[in-house]
Amino acid sequence: MSEKMDNIKGNVVRGIQKGRTLGFPTANIKVDLDLDAGIYAGHIFVDDNKYSAALYSNGDKIIEAFIFDFSGDLYGKEVSVELIKKIRDKKHFINDAEAIEQITKDVLAIKEYLSK
Repeated sequence: MSEKMDNIKGNVVRGIQKGRTLGFPTANIKVDLDLDAGIYAGHIFVDDNKYSAALYSNGDKIIEAFIFDFSGDLYGKEVSVELIKKIRDKKHFINDAEAIEQITKDVLAIKEYLSK
């Protein structure tokens, strides 16, 4: 993805909470759009507030958003997602430690990219 996508609206639904167990809790946003699987830099709009986020799509109709500098309960809320740039393709990990290491690198890269 080379161009920014317009805001995609969706509702926050419960997931399996794998991100939380890895130290990266995500909001699972059900959208009516199939995206390319991978990691994206972007923004989440919640109640007229804009937050930067690391976004993951498995290629289905769920976007997982690790929202920076946010705490609160989003279950059942409608939010908007703005995908800015695809950072990398989906990757399989052999264990949780490998996943945590890659997610940490992704989050740092996304924060740096969005701060420009």
